[in-house]
Amino acid sequence: MHHFTTTKMSPSMKVAGQIDANPRLLLMLQHFKVDFRVRDLTVSQLCKEYCISETLFVDIANLYNGFGAKKNHTYTKNDLLQVIDFLKNSHHYYRFEMYPQIKSYILKLQENHPEKELKLLEKFFNEYFTEVREHLDYEDNVAFPYFIKLLQNIDDGDTPQEYSSIEYSEHHTDIELKLHDLKNLLLKYVKIDNDLDLRRKLFFALYELEYDLFVHSLIEESILIPSGVNIEKKENA
Repeated sequence: MHHFTTTKMSPSMKVAGQIDANPRLLLMLQHFKVDFRVRDLTVSQLCKEYCISETLFVDIANLYNGFGAKKNHTYTKNDLLQVIDFLKNSHHYYRFEMYPQIKSYILKLQENHPEKELKLLEKFFNEYFTEVREHLDYEDNVAFPYFIKLLQNIDDGDTPQEYSSIEYSEHHTDIELKLHDLKNLLLKYVKIDNDLDLRRKLFFALYELEYDLFVHSLIEESILIPSGVNIEKKENA
């Protein structure tokens, strides 16, 4: 019997073994745009090959492995630009992969069970995803461009001076909490008979999305925002 046991990742470990222990790391590799054919490379060798900061890669992997955020890790400006690319790639995955997938499962269930309460489920999910989209748009259009300018020391006079990492952290919503409500609706209240295969796929997709959004938020709160605050302090000193 294969049991998934996640251990803390370290640079000397083999990447393939780590993926075997926690298949969710495939999502992380996808967000880093790293090919899944990792051969026999160690974490350290993979990072060199893809020019990814080892510290950053290991820290993010350990968030996916279920370990808490590293306190007081310092990241270079280049690391932080990589974080923003990573987060942008995950936005693409939410918008163009997960959302259509979940939506298609809900619509299929509606077709199979034309009762009224599934309309409620669809409405709830659409409202939820509208909120997610607003959050992603805000990051793509306001927060990320601000951080990129901060990291590249660009002052083009466009950015309102009063915008800061703190403002971003205040705007930071827990979009994954609403997903929890959606899963509860399905687990406890929405009556659908049979169709177990389709419902399982829907659940798996919701769990996958929820987990990735959770890590996404952790990366922002434990890496991007504190680093931004430190850079601002230095620049305003």
